[in-house]
Amino acid sequence: MTTAVATSNAVLDELREKIASLEGTGLRHRSFLPFGVGEIDAQLPGGGLAYGALHEVAGGGNGAIDGAAAALFIGGIAARTSGKVVWCLTRFDLFFPALAQAGLHPDRVIFVECDKEETVLASFEEALRYGGLGAVVAELVRLPMTASRRLQLAAEKSGTLGLVIRRCRRQTQASDFGMPTAAATRWRISVLPSEPLPVPGVGRARWLAELMRVRAGEGGEFIIGACDGQGRICLSSDTADRSDQTRRSFAVS
Repeated sequence: MTTAVATSNAVLDELREKIASLEGTGLRHRSFLPFGVGEIDAQLPGGGLAYGALHEVAGGGNGAIDGAAAALFIGGIAARTSGKVVWCLTRFDLFFPALAQAGLHPDRVIFVECDKEETVLASFEEALRYGGLGAVVAELVRLPMTASRRLQLAAEKSGTLGLVIRRCRRQTQASDFGMPTAAATRWRISVLPSEPLPVPGVGRARWLAELMRVRAGEGGEFIIGACDGQGRICLSSDTADRSDQTRRSFAVS
């Protein structure tokens, strides 16, 4: 049985590399940013988020709470990179002390304040092409396929980590997140009750992280502890206790 599983994994890895090669994004020439959580990294080809690629994150709903969790999730990822972080936005409502608590400190971030989304896209692409940055973040309501392909190519050329936060102002805009893009991974983050404590008090914040799409891999759902002061997440103890009906992995294209 062990030999059969090992053979199956080897075949899957080979197929993933062939698919990535056909897409022009060979795994052998990529570097990756692992989450440090085995169950999550195992779902990602290469064992982490690929540098030189575009990654999308949205809140589980169109409310401010899930949107803030998505921003903190992005902030934690950016915090674990090396170098400056460029953050492009049109809404100047980031609560930076919260990002600092997630490990992303003010002295690392260059904010690019834009008057409209078209300017955000242009600034995002320019920063991705520049190279030498830890990560580039853009807050967007919509991400058309053509624009996402340009951004993906820009990220591939420089090897920079591109992170998109999909911020929906209205429920009618939330459906746009379901439209196809060139992003390598797509995540949805929802707020859950905090980690229970044995005594009265508020425990570590928890999120439901849904890996909705991953290129050449399988998605999944994870209950995680929110980012700590170094941008690291952890797998909640509840995840291990969930049944197959409440935790599942699903194939994605």
